[in-house]
Amino acid sequence: ARALWLLVVVLVLGSSNRAAAYEGLSTNLCEVPAKDRVDCGYPEISSEQCTNRGCCFDSSIHGVPWCFKPLQDTECR
Repeated sequence: ARALWLLVVVLVLGSSNRAAAYEGLSTNLCEVPAKDRVDCGYPEISSEQCTNRGCCFDSSIHGVPWCFKPLQDTECR
């Protein structure tokens, strides 16, 4: 029972570290010109909510979508 408890603790700690390590898309995929941004969110969306959707977030330019679709990833995987 003690070994099982230890395993549960290790799994919980390990999964929380992975969640905290998520930083969204690479910067180059989010270098979309303001005029070409395609909306990917909704009004009042937060940066975290946007990146969790797999989208880019940049609130520095007014009048264009702040949460927008990234450039196509053409890298082979």
